[in-house]
Amino acid sequence: MFDHVVSGARLVDGSGASVRRADVGLKGGRVAAVVDAGGLREAEARSREDADGLVLAPGFVDPHTHYDAQLFWDPYATPSMNHGVTTVAGGNCGFTLAPLHPDRPGDADYTRRMMAKVEGMSLVALEEGAPWAWHGFGAYLDALEGRIAVNAGFMVGHCALRRYAMGPAALDGPADDRQLDTMVRALREAMDAGAWGLSTTRSSTHTDGDGRPVASRVASTGELLALCGAVGRHEGTQVEAIVSGCLDRFADHEIDLLVAMTSAAARPLNWNVLTIDSAVPDRVPRQLEPSARARAAGGRIVALTMPILTPMNMSLGTFCALNLLPGWGEVLGLPPRERIARLRDPAVRAGMLRRADSEEAGVFRRLAHFGRYVVGDTYSKENAGLTGRVVEDIARERGQDPFACLVEICAHDELRTVLWPMPPDNDPASWELRAETWRQEDVLLGGSDAGAHLDRMCGAPYTTRFLGDCLRGRRLVGLEQAVRMLTDDPARLFGLRDRGRVAEGYHADLVLFDPERIDAGPATLVHDLPGESPRLDSRAVGIVSVRVNGVETVRDDEITGAVPGRVLRSGRDTRTVDTR
Repeated sequence: MFDHVVSGARLVDGSGASVRRADVGLKGGRVAAVVDAGGLREAEARSREDADGLVLAPGFVDPHTHYDAQLFWDPYATPSMNHGVTTVAGGNCGFTLAPLHPDRPGDADYTRRMMAKVEGMSLVALEEGAPWAWHGFGAYLDALEGRIAVNAGFMVGHCALRRYAMGPAALDGPADDRQLDTMVRALREAMDAGAWGLSTTRSSTHTDGDGRPVASRVASTGELLALCGAVGRHEGTQVEAIVSGCLDRFADHEIDLLVAMTSAAARPLNWNVLTIDSAVPDRVPRQLEPSARARAAGGRIVALTMPILTPMNMSLGTFCALNLLPGWGEVLGLPPRERIARLRDPAVRAGMLRRADSEEAGVFRRLAHFGRYVVGDTYSKENAGLTGRVVEDIARERGQDPFACLVEICAHDELRTVLWPMPPDNDPASWELRAETWRQEDVLLGGSDAGAHLDRMCGAPYTTRFLGDCLRGRRLVGLEQAVRMLTDDPARLFGLRDRGRVAEGYHADLVLFDPERIDAGPATLVHDLPGESPRLDSRAVGIVSVRVNGVETVRDDEITGAVPGRVLRSGRDTRTVDTR
């Protein structure tokens, strides 16, 4: 007897094979039968549903999230699971909640403040929503086991390893031999317990709660390669790395480092996120150069890229990417009243704009086109009716330059105004370039950052929005290829055992959706985190059902309350991926 039968679905199995009408029977958390439609009509089943006209696909795999903390207060990984995601990869960018040294309770506070700053998480939610009762990485994984609705695997963060081995001195410089031995031992213990491998960052944008460079940024190349070598001695492991050049173009020394890392580990390395813009035609070839060199050296480097545009909002009142413009942090870091006074000074504004439009601003230069900002949430009577309007239009009506106009709007709201920069890469040529880039063998769709930057961006709905665009919008790729990109491709990169396809013997991670409606609603601000902290949320459209290990977790965009997810552990749940 089957536990459940889905009858007459349009099956897109994740392999890239053509859609076909099929019946699918589930038993014991796995796919027990896949036959032509009608083939299980007489089969005994505890439950069944008619899926005529609906698409049945494997559950989506998000290769880059930061759900490490959120899963403790939100075991459903919302909104990702609502959008069909059944497996998430966490522990990215060098930042994890474990290991923590048992003799230094202050390390947990340091970690919380770092995560709040560098990944835009709510400090209150981190303090109130997670238990922080672990020391080793295995104890952290055990704390999640049996209480999550999605499947989740985690890398070990380099910053956590350094803090564990060196304490506060982790921020000061290279490790000595004893400290490096401690790091390597802690990494091996973590992978023995099921960690997926190592994540690290050397990005100049990554600073801790005190504004200092995070610990991995001061590590030596020798330290990084020693840790990568340890990764290569464990089954089913990976490396994930962020360097400053991920934002725009890799420097030569960054390419050398990434190639050396994947070679030392003999494991795939992935990085986030490849930005595609037809106005910068040389970026994609440069960013894929490490992949070509890695293949020649016997390694593999994969670039993650988002198949949708995910805007990140800005604010003059809280830390955001505007603070990273040269010289802007000095002004935006002032107390609010002083900040407003400085921003209202025409000479100060002129200096800020001059530096923002200079070569030293790099990729952040595009943030300085303030006429293209759209006003989001406002809080004062002076700003009534401005929500949804473009700053350039308001400035023209008022006879102001766009930045001066924007400053006055924000000042009326005591700098709480939410600002949305319009993406400059939403042109047909950029979308054509994206479709071409997606076909590259070392490019993978994903990179949502879900669980991070909670009130700034909402990347989790990329799955449903992409499918809706493929079916009813730009139609850049066919349905079968789109589903494979969201399921089997990431499953193969991470070596997931028996996941990523709808096939007999595979785990029953499934999403059932209406192809005529599949989409994502707009991002809206909600206050549902511990301490009523804010985050952006997005409702799924057209998702009929989500199943994780055979158990239904979502029905018509409503959470069922079931928690059948598993902590996916390296070796047991992942196999080693050949980099040759």
